[in-house]
Amino acid sequence: MDVLDIARWQFGITTVYHFLMVPLTIGLGILVAVMHTQWVRTGKPEYLRMTRFWGRVYLVNFVLGVATGLVQEFQFGLAWSEYSRFVGDVFGSLLAMEALLAFFLESTFLGLWIFGWGRIPKKLHLASLWAAVVGSIVSAYFIIAANSWMQHPVGVVVGEDGRPQQVDFLAVLTNNTALAAFTHAIVAALMVAGALLVGIGLYQLRKRSLAGRPAGDVDTSVWRRSVRLGGFVSLAAFVLVAVTGDWQGKLMYHQQPLKMSSAEALCETEAPAPFSVFAWAKLGSNECDDVHSITIPGLLSFLAHSDFSTAVPGIEELQEEYSAVYGETYPDDPSFGDRAGRPIDYTPVLAATYWSFRLMIGMGGVSAGVAAYALWATRRGRVPTSRIGVYGSLAAVGAPFVANAAGWIFTEMGRQPFVVYPNPDVPVDEQVYFFTAQAVSPGVTAAEVWTSLISLGLLYGALAVVELFLLVRLARHGVTTGDTTPTPPAVGSSHRDDDPGPDDDARADDDVLSFAY
Repeated sequence: MDVLDIARWQFGITTVYHFLMVPLTIGLGILVAVMHTQWVRTGKPEYLRMTRFWGRVYLVNFVLGVATGLVQEFQFGLAWSEYSRFVGDVFGSLLAMEALLAFFLESTFLGLWIFGWGRIPKKLHLASLWAAVVGSIVSAYFIIAANSWMQHPVGVVVGEDGRPQQVDFLAVLTNNTALAAFTHAIVAALMVAGALLVGIGLYQLRKRSLAGRPAGDVDTSVWRRSVRLGGFVSLAAFVLVAVTGDWQGKLMYHQQPLKMSSAEALCETEAPAPFSVFAWAKLGSNECDDVHSITIPGLLSFLAHSDFSTAVPGIEELQEEYSAVYGETYPDDPSFGDRAGRPIDYTPVLAATYWSFRLMIGMGGVSAGVAAYALWATRRGRVPTSRIGVYGSLAAVGAPFVANAAGWIFTEMGRQPFVVYPNPDVPVDEQVYFFTAQAVSPGVTAAEVWTSLISLGLLYGALAVVELFLLVRLARHGVTTGDTTPTPPAVGSSHRDDDPGPDDDARADDDVLSFAY
């Protein structure tokens, strides 16, 4: 492989790994804030124990997410310096606001929440958690707005040096691609968090039932409420994922038609266009002459344009159109390296786009099915004891993670060979676009990128082991019996650290919470 291919593998691996943690941080943060709100509102001990337990899971994931996210910034300078120069005028403001406004807001108030148990008023303590959660959501919006600009560049003009110059920051922030992608990502994050509540909650319910624990005690209520909350959230989020996904599909039909056609292995223009359920033959070789599909007539036309008769352009026709507008070969320019003068294949890798799209939908469906099972199995006070059902639900915790990762793989690989995709709403001579082949850092050798890829792979593998160990340990241990709000001794109190007291367990638990951070 050449430098470009290795660099793409490196960025893809590290980004997908990091993104496994992002939706859980966002989704679980929202649900923990809801649990904490319920405790402050009702004073019921089960809500406090839910907040404390799921808060620990949230914090472990947050820390690992920060650690892996930092690497993304370094990659821009390491292997993608030309890309950084090209998008710098646009990304500079977005990433600066993400770091200075959103991330600092999130981190500051999260610290206040962690160390504020029993030290600040309850409502102020709750507000600090909501501020941290809002910070994570705002942070996600800035990042998605930056990514969406690459998918659909707006608010810029082409400068004298050929680079985009930002002229309308509000247009970048209100990009319709960003609005659709953001809402889709947030509800998908809630699916991830809901699946985690369902899987661990069912496991703990079954464990307590087999151990002969009373059905009406507080700890059992913790897990039952967790399962019910996770189930309802997952099902509602699945519906909203479908709605926001439909919105994105209609934008994709207009903005990136080749991505849509590739997602369906639609080789020839058809009206009405069918939706492919399953395809086989030469997807891996990007050849359309021998692709066969099982299809649903007219459904792709509806997804593209809300009717069952709209024509959807095929891959072969679009390949010819793009070649006529953007060139049949890469420019004979040193910035393209070994690809200079070579023919351009404007069609994304069919196998990757086709199957990642179906994996995203399929895993989302699995998660919704498990949520429905959990709600049915826990109806009217029932405790599920089916080993297959409970452990299947626990294994299905990974389904929405896979769906989220597959969705991003589809989004990013579907825009190739562009790293900044041309905006069809702008005249061709005013369009901003950038080929991936010219985005890689000049002068970087394959050996250097291989070294960083292997190093980061080993580091991320170690971090994955650490996170899984901590999460499995928390899941097995469950809630802490007698978990109450830690109340530090008053100033001048004669209470000593070695004196037994009713708050000792809570104080120790607070130390555990702080240690998790």
